[in-house]
Amino acid sequence: MVAWLLGCLASDHLLCHRTYQWMVGPRENSHDRIIWDRAVHHQDANGANSRGVRNTSVLPRGKSFNWWLRMTLYTCLVLSGQSVATLLGRLYFDKGGHSNWLQALMNLAGFPILLPYYCIPALSKRNNPTTNSVQSEPPPSTFTLASVYVSLGLLVAFGCFLYSVGLSYLPVSTYSLICASQLAFNALFSFFLNSQKFTPYIFNALFLLTISSVLLVFQGDSDSGAAGVIPKGKYVIGFLCTVAASASYGLTLSLTQLAFRKVIRKETFTAVMDMIVYQSLVASCAIFVGLFASGEWKGLKKEMGEFKSGKVSYIMNLTWSAIVWQLFAIGGVGLIFEASSLFSNVVSALGLPVVPVLAVIFFHDKMDRIKIVAMVLAIWGFVSYLYQHYLDDRKAKTSENENANGEVSTILPP
Repeated sequence: MVAWLLGCLASDHLLCHRTYQWMVGPRENSHDRIIWDRAVHHQDANGANSRGVRNTSVLPRGKSFNWWLRMTLYTCLVLSGQSVATLLGRLYFDKGGHSNWLQALMNLAGFPILLPYYCIPALSKRNNPTTNSVQSEPPPSTFTLASVYVSLGLLVAFGCFLYSVGLSYLPVSTYSLICASQLAFNALFSFFLNSQKFTPYIFNALFLLTISSVLLVFQGDSDSGAAGVIPKGKYVIGFLCTVAASASYGLTLSLTQLAFRKVIRKETFTAVMDMIVYQSLVASCAIFVGLFASGEWKGLKKEMGEFKSGKVSYIMNLTWSAIVWQLFAIGGVGLIFEASSLFSNVVSALGLPVVPVLAVIFFHDKMDRIKIVAMVLAIWGFVSYLYQHYLDDRKAKTSENENANGEVSTILPP
């Protein structure tokens, strides 16, 4: 199923690339089509065909239906994958699982389902650049790429383990709300690493997301779920680990964007797939070392036998957790490929308020007033962050239209 999905997405990218020159030419609007025909006719009349009118951004490009379809699909994969994987992780601990290393491994070990992509020559050999690609510089050395993948892979492994510890000690509703702080960390790291500009809306989002997370630390003794009341000590540990994991996730996104811009210097679909697979490979190896070094592997057989839902449910829980996390990875990387890492993180944050509602339904978590206030603040912060991206996009489109009109006026005859 995953191989078919990758094939469809990559084939769609190939189709869009082959029709790119046609798309930037005549538009559906008849007025734009007339302007385009006049520009081409005037260019031909002056013998300037070598300038390649159709290869310049004479008119602003609209988003095709296929682009919106892919964005919708990627967004659904992120939202559904994140929600289902988080619930499966909480179910694992509620039914008797207690291995944080094994749960962290399930976040990463599903990457082999992505390998069929490399077995299809028509897909794996394509090297269609996105708008951010830089093709004039030589490719990085193997050692440099390996250093990037290893460094990011170890950071991912660290974050996954912290997420696992946080999920084992916290109700899934509280855990999800604290994870909303990843947006604040992502914005902070982007400021230093990716030259992210801070605006009043981003400051507002950082403040609200921080307050929403801090509120939750004051209700640890009263917080309960399917496993009963959580001791204050474990609650604090879970809170700190989840916050640290959110910081690690935000740093990973910023470093990944930095690596694409400074080291890899291209954003092809194959390059993005390489980033997922090699990162997951390194992170899985690191988690395997931790699993055996901690000695938790010795109790896995006993854990399976004592799992409250049975051995089959135990295996299915771990299997589907691994698969769903990879679907989430495909969606997240797809959004990076089509838009940006910041937009991918915003969509991920959008799904966080959904999980507490599902946790109340399936795990009978308490939804007290503090959680409701924290959820409202988290949603408010997300909307503020998203609105800033909307303003940036509208400003960019306005500037693009002004530049396009200026270019057209220089081409058209008086």
